[in-house]
Order: sequence, then structure tokens, then C-alpha cells
Amino acid sequence: MDSSPALDKRTRHTERAIFAGGCFWGTEYYLQQAKGVISTTAGYIGGHKENPTYEEVCSHRSGHAEAVEVVYDPNITSYEDLVRLFFEIHDPTQLNRQGPDTGEQYRSEIFYLNDNQRVVAEGLIQTLRDKGYRVATRVTRATTFWKAEDYHQDYNRQTGRAPYCHVYTPRF
Repeated sequence: MDSSPALDKRTRHTERAIFAGGCFWGTEYYLQQAKGVISTTAGYIGGHKENPTYEEVCSHRSGHAEAVEVVYDPNITSYEDLVRLFFEIHDPTQLNRQGPDTGEQYRSEIFYLNDNQRVVAEGLIQTLRDKGYRVATRVTRATTFWKAEDYHQDYNRQTGRAPYCHVYTPRF
């Protein structure tokens, strides 16, 4: 079977990952550019309200984080590569904030979908701690991922703006 990127997306084997690293606009911007990423979706996860709105998330009434769901081709990239990138496109040492954005919805959190993802995420956090980083990133079993409103999808591509609170910083 041909496993090239040109393979029909309907028959290609894909996997998912979910990351919360501050404002989902910047997180999505960098993850979209990663080799092997097929699609990204901005949304909300980790709270108690079903189908939350942006206003509910920002008003701290839902408990959700702004997050990005990534669909990727594991023949081209690995979950570990995406987690490493995640730790390099936001500051994992900040608690409930990212740059000028503050609040629980901007927390750093990896929502794992299986035990392998949990082990990989926890291992990379330990690697960063061994390097002296005071990592605040949480690792949590994924619950329902709620897609954000359409105007949040591909925000930086739609507006032509660069992310304002995310900067690529090598850490590995």
C-alpha cells in the first residue's frame, strides 16, 4: 500500500493529539506547519460545560482550556515529535497564562488519548525538568473536545497576522 502524503485522506491511517498551550490561535499556527500534520481544529476541552462558547470559556464559567486537536499521519511524524514541538512553541513553565493572556483557559495541558501518549508526554516533561525547566504543563486524560466557533479556525491564516503570544524556542 502506498503511504505517501498524496494517498487519499479517506484511506490514510491517521492519529490524533490534543494540546492546550495558551491562546489556540498561536498553538494552531505552529502545529499546522509541522510535517505530517493533516489538519488542526481549534476548540475547548477539560471543563464541565457541554458545548461551551468562547464567551463562557473566557468568563471562567466552563473550566475548559483553549486547545488544538491535531490529525496527523504517523508514517510522516510521530506523537513524540508533536509533543516536542508543542513544548517549543509555548512556555510550559507559565501557570494559567501564556504571554499577555492570563486565565485558566490559557493553561498548558496535554490531553492524552491513550496510555502511550501519556507515557510520551510525561517522559518529555521529565526530560525538560532534568534540564532545569519548572514545567507547569499538566497531562490529563482527554474528555470531549468541543470545536470552537468558525471564526477561530485557521485564525492566523484568515487574518494574515502572526501569533502574538507564541514564539518558537528550542528546548530539546
